[in-house]
Amino acid sequence: MLKTRLIPVLLLQNGLLVRSEVFSIHQVIGNPIHEVERFNEWNVDELIYLDITREGAYDLRRDDAQIKNLGSPMEILEEVSKTCFMPLTWGGRLNSIADMNECFKRGADKITLNSAAVSSPGLITEGANRYGSQAIIISIDVKQHAPGNYEVMTNGGRVATGKTPVEWAREVQDRGAGELLIQSLDRDGTGKGYDLELIAGICNATSIPVIACSGVGDFDDYAECIEAGASAAAAANIWHFKEMADRQGKRALARAKIDVRL
Repeated sequence: MLKTRLIPVLLLQNGLLVRSEVFSIHQVIGNPIHEVERFNEWNVDELIYLDITREGAYDLRRDDAQIKNLGSPMEILEEVSKTCFMPLTWGGRLNSIADMNECFKRGADKITLNSAAVSSPGLITEGANRYGSQAIIISIDVKQHAPGNYEVMTNGGRVATGKTPVEWAREVQDRGAGELLIQSLDRDGTGKGYDLELIAGICNATSIPVIACSGVGDFDDYAECIEAGASAAAAANIWHFKEMADRQGKRALARAKIDVRL
């Protein structure tokens, strides 16, 4: 039996770390290079970096964003990978096999696709065939319109797809994805806890590992998503604003009798 993973999700916008709320409010909170050094000292299982900069908007010209003279997301990835001693996933703005290849060349262990997977589903299979399913994570952003009524969104939550999360999760599994990252637009940054109905629905419909994200406000929330069927508990904001977030998170899972690496 594999141990349950606890995973920080770090959000990048214009080369800087940000906190996010409902996919639309973003606050700069730090430097992505310094952050990975901190996580190396903590007891986390993996790291996920997501570049949420909008297409065509990347700008590293400001003085506070000049991180060791790094001028592009791929240069940031390469610098992060030099000091990251745990599995590293990179996502955002990846639209082709060439983009994936550049990520792996720069040090990523896995990549995650979102909007490009919806617009070009064959890219999932092509990536899985080339790099292995274990290296391809599909991130699914979900909007709840009414109780039990969910829709997959793309482009940072701005474009509706008409797809339900369950049907899309099944399709990407069939196309060769090795893992799913589930994010809720409505829960993002709210601290209200995971959308357990959403997570359970996807977990019950698929057999590949599910990483649950969005909504964590308390360390006890982690156990709830695992009990709903997720293989890993992920979060973003809590890692930046809670003391000893790694230890407290692992202890909360252990108290719930969930097998974690302590």
